[in-house]
Amino acid sequence: MQQKINVLLVDDHAVVRTGYKTYLSLSENIGQIYEADRGETACQLYNQHQPELVVLDLSMPGIGGFETIRRLINRDPNARILVFSIHNELVYVTRALKAGAKGYITKNSGPETLITAVSRIAQGGTYVDPELAQQLAIAMTSALDDSEKIKLLSPREFDVFCLLANGYTTHKAAEKLCLSYKTVCNHGTAIKEKLGVATVAELTLLATRQGLIEVQDDG
Repeated sequence: MQQKINVLLVDDHAVVRTGYKTYLSLSENIGQIYEADRGETACQLYNQHQPELVVLDLSMPGIGGFETIRRLINRDPNARILVFSIHNELVYVTRALKAGAKGYITKNSGPETLITAVSRIAQGGTYVDPELAQQLAIAMTSALDDSEKIKLLSPREFDVFCLLANGYTTHKAAEKLCLSYKTVCNHGTAIKEKLGVATVAELTLLATRQGLIEVQDDG
């Protein structure tokens, strides 16, 4: 007889958790379903019940989803976590997987996708929404090209690049690096030429693919 999969649902909206529960209860492979409305509670319940799988939202009050993943993995490196989020931007997907999640699907996914993802991860596999997985593959190819370009930057140009990509104005970047405004402008021009981009928006996109953007962990 196949062992039942005990699941911990982590989402701050009770209605959403009820929906998850309904979907999961349709599967005969699902056992106990525990609920938490924030990351702090999820960590406590995980220690108490040791579920086979955690279904986790990212946008929650308190420590938030990314920090919850980090804490769960620190406590149990074998924790199996499926992110179920409204966010479909690749920066969220890559950060979640890098933090230790075994899968990522969006809340636009159908009930059958949730069941499939839960079953696959519980069996030791991974699961990323097919559309997101395709985007990730394309982004990874671009990221390899980007990585080679970034190696062309001098250490100081790299510093300026990271600041500009993270939203610093030229004036603010100059202040932070103790450089003149004109020097940072010159670095900015050189950076764009070396990376083959024309705007700060393109710089930001390139930095995002390289994981250099400082995304807040509360969403």
